[in-house]
Amino acid sequence: MFSVEDRNRLRDQVLAWAGADPRVTAGAVVGSLALADGDRWSDLDLTFAVADPVPLADVLEDWTRRLVTGFDAAQLFDLPSGASIYRVFLLPGCLQFDLSFTPASGFGATGPKFRLLFGSAVTRPFPTPQPPAELFGYAVHHALRARFCIERGRFWQAEYWISGVRDAALTLACHRLGLETAHARGFDRLPADVLDGTRAALVASLERDELLRALAAAVTALRRESGEAPGLAAKVEPQLRELTQPWPE
Repeated sequence: MFSVEDRNRLRDQVLAWAGADPRVTAGAVVGSLALADGDRWSDLDLTFAVADPVPLADVLEDWTRRLVTGFDAAQLFDLPSGASIYRVFLLPGCLQFDLSFTPASGFGATGPKFRLLFGSAVTRPFPTPQPPAELFGYAVHHALRARFCIERGRFWQAEYWISGVRDAALTLACHRLGLETAHARGFDRLPADVLDGTRAALVASLERDELLRALAAAVTALRRESGEAPGLAAKVEPQLRELTQPWPE
């Protein structure tokens, strides 16, 4: 397993590359290490501005070769976001490194976890989280798909959709309580009564009766958070009840 020293060594080397690369005009640390020390398990997230005439892909490919050669990094995937490109790497010891580049004219924070290391950044609006009513709507869709999968005997797929309903209910609870909503970051900070009330929505087996039980529990958890989308929740309440009732053969 990687050490904090391993992570710091990677950080220092990448920042040295940035300082010696005339194409790079600014850099920042983002994520869990931006405003605090993170913890033993925190990954490394660095983002850089590239002079506007320079194609981002040229810099990204150059640095990727250095990471593969110098750190035995494995390239996992790319994630384009607007004008930015994010590339995720896995290094020996299970160290994850997220590297991103943005044209200098648009380089700036996209969230509160951003600490400028050198150069300058522009002010950018932060992306807005998914509206609660939209999330509730997705959860209703997931509940519908779960019940249909159960009736079709597609029990693995049913478990997937039931988990989606449960996770949506917990995300709505995070929204209600002012916790982080992205990627389950707020789940472990939810009050015990919310978590205990949702625990029954965990699927224990792929038997039909167990899937129906877990679906009913997930729908109940979703309905407890209906205050985040009262209009839609009232409209679909009969259908949600129907999803948890016996159906004719």
